[in-house]
Amino acid sequence: MKKIIPAIIICILLLAACGNPTIGEGSPGDGPSIEQGVDDSENQNEDSIEKDPKSNIDLSYKPNESGKIMILMYHNIGDEEAEWVRTPANFRKDMDTLYEKGYRPISLADYVSGNITTEQGFTPVVLTFDDGNLNNFEYLENGQVNEESAVGLLIGFHEKHKDFPLEATFFLYGEHPFRQNSLIDEKLSFIVENGMDIGNHTKDHNGFKRAGLQEIQDQIGSEAQFLKNTLNKDGYEIDTLALPFGERPKDETLTKYLASGSSNGIPYENIAVLNVGWNPAYSPYDNKFDHASIPRIRASEVKVDHVGLYNYIDYFDKHPEEKFISDGVAEIITIPLDKKEFVHAAGDKEIYLYENH
Repeated sequence: MKKIIPAIIICILLLAACGNPTIGEGSPGDGPSIEQGVDDSENQNEDSIEKDPKSNIDLSYKPNESGKIMILMYHNIGDEEAEWVRTPANFRKDMDTLYEKGYRPISLADYVSGNITTEQGFTPVVLTFDDGNLNNFEYLENGQVNEESAVGLLIGFHEKHKDFPLEATFFLYGEHPFRQNSLIDEKLSFIVENGMDIGNHTKDHNGFKRAGLQEIQDQIGSEAQFLKNTLNKDGYEIDTLALPFGERPKDETLTKYLASGSSNGIPYENIAVLNVGWNPAYSPYDNKFDHASIPRIRASEVKVDHVGLYNYIDYFDKHPEEKFISDGVAEIITIPLDKKEFVHAAGDKEIYLYENH
């Protein structure tokens, strides 16, 4: 579920990501500390072990919170498999495979903020859907959610597997999201109230390659305003953006307006800007993490050029040391000692190093 993130925390995270600070050794005044996973239990009494959150981390799972995370990009659910269409049967296969392979969904907001509470030994994954077509979310004449729509499929899978969280972001464009105009308000509310999220896919779904400053801001800002006003929920922000066609302005001086700007005198601020991309995303604790340029993987088996969902599942099966494996403790960033140079401290989290033999 999307968390309402205080502005100060977001600023801290972004500064940490951009600044790539040198990790201290935990001396007074150095900020978040690093502690190496050495067995010194003989020197600790039972009370101190119980109070130390690191005592709950099972290193046999080989946690690696510097590893990569798949941000999956879906579009349509339909009867015939195609480049941008997944059949209900194949979507269920995707969810079954992710579940069996130890992947568990988290919200995009939690990924960006580093608020990762995935159970230890498991790997977070982010599910996204672009365009907001009817096949993403449909109400039938009897008032029930179509079980073969994306929302229906997600709910059905979650009901069978309660440990597979109901987390997904639907990126919407225009003023007719999900294409049942009389039910727009109801649908947006349903998604948010059930733990999923709404994101921005611009007003007209035009690419930004040749767009000017005003067009970029109006396309992003006006859609954010429309969605927020339609949803009308206090504290809920439309602050994630999926770029149409993955296009960025040719004029690089305009790139910053993808993350923040204003339209009609109303500012917008995006905590995540998503590309089309071909690669897994960096851990939010990785020095290379950039909230304004997050890659995604095509969740398909058609025209993926060997870099689709199943290609990366197979890659991570063969190279588990490359993927994010959670330690199950949100306030600790646990990584193998040899990954130390790749990460930075996030907020008040503690970095916990251990020898991975």
